[in-house]
Amino acid sequence: VQLQASGGGLVQAGGSLRLSCAASGRTFSSYAIGWFRQAPGKEREFVAAINWSGSSTYYADSVKGRFTISRDNAKNTVYLQMNSLKPEDTAVYYCAARSYTSLGTTSGNYDYWGRGTLVTVSS
Repeated sequence: VQLQASGGGLVQAGGSLRLSCAASGRTFSSYAIGWFRQAPGKEREFVAAINWSGSSTYYADSVKGRFTISRDNAKNTVYLQMNSLKPEDTAVYYCAARSYTSLGTTSGNYDYWGRGTLVTVSS
C-alpha cells in the first residue's frame, strides 16, 4: 500500500486543521492506520490510530480531546481532525499502515509509511 499525507499548513494557536492520508490499493480496509509526528530535534511520536473498520481508536494523551481520527474506506482515506492547536503540535505529521486489522501505538507496529505533511502552529 502507498500512502500520501496532505492538509498541513500554518495555523494560529487555537485553530484547526484536517489532515488526510490517501492510500492506494484495493485492500485498504484490511489495514489499521496510525498518525505519528516528529518535531525538530525530537523523536517520532505516536499521535493516533484507528483499526480497519473505524470501530476502535486510540490517542496519545497529549492530543486526547483535541484530535479525532476517522476513516472512509470507500475513499481509501483516513483523516486527522486537529482542533485547539498548540505551538507544541508543530511537527511533520506522517501516516502509516499496519498489515493487521487491529491498531498499533508504536512506529515498529507499522509496515508502510507515507511522506509527511508539515503542521506549523504559531503562538
